[in-house]
Amino acid sequence: MSTLILALTAGAVIGLALGALGGGGSVLAVPALIYLLGFSPVAATTASLVIVTLTSVTAMVAHARDGNVRWRTGLLFAAAGIGPAMLGGALAGRIPAAVLTAAFAVVAGAAALRMLRSRPAAEGTVTVRPVRVAAAGGGLGAVTGVLGVGGGFLAVPALVSVLGLRMRNAVGTSLLVITVNSLAALATRAGTVEGLDWAVVGPFVGAAILGAWDGKRLSVKVSGRTLQRIFALVLLAVAVFMLIDAVL
Repeated sequence: MSTLILALTAGAVIGLALGALGGGGSVLAVPALIYLLGFSPVAATTASLVIVTLTSVTAMVAHARDGNVRWRTGLLFAAAGIGPAMLGGALAGRIPAAVLTAAFAVVAGAAALRMLRSRPAAEGTVTVRPVRVAAAGGGLGAVTGVLGVGGGFLAVPALVSVLGLRMRNAVGTSLLVITVNSLAALATRAGTVEGLDWAVVGPFVGAAILGAWDGKRLSVKVSGRTLQRIFALVLLAVAVFMLIDAVL
């Protein structure tokens, strides 16, 4: 299968995940870029941030139109993660690739298990506590910077389980958080962006953006609990695969 077809297929799947689930894009993009498209780990994490940032903006606009973005909570959450994301991005280059891969897998697996155990909050139970929002946002930002991911696979569980948002609101709000965190992490990787293979990244982004719109339509038709389970199971499968690859 040609590189272009692989890029288009992977982009469509990742866009679908971001649009429907509010996350999972980068956790799927990084292994796709490395194992399917032959990117190095450094190039893959940088390309992933570019892809997820552009796709998240597109998906966020669609969710915002339906009132599913909690702007105050999302901006506070994201603002708390900007500094840690930039610091983590600066430190990432000093960490061995195998350690980064293993850490990525462990964090993704933990988030998946938490999502499987928790239930979406009932409507009207949301309580925004600035201290909790800031703590969760700061931790997410650090992980985003170090692992080169947008953080949606952690933002959604945090917004649902820690802050009490309903699944649909968590999906929309996480896209705002992903966009801000990814831009902050990219700011520390500016020197590596120019060296990306744009003949692959460009089609990948285009397919992901189109997939995000389809994902948004899917999120309207499928229950929040079902979306939560799908999201968690995908995360768990990717985490197991990457952990095995890092260890062997």
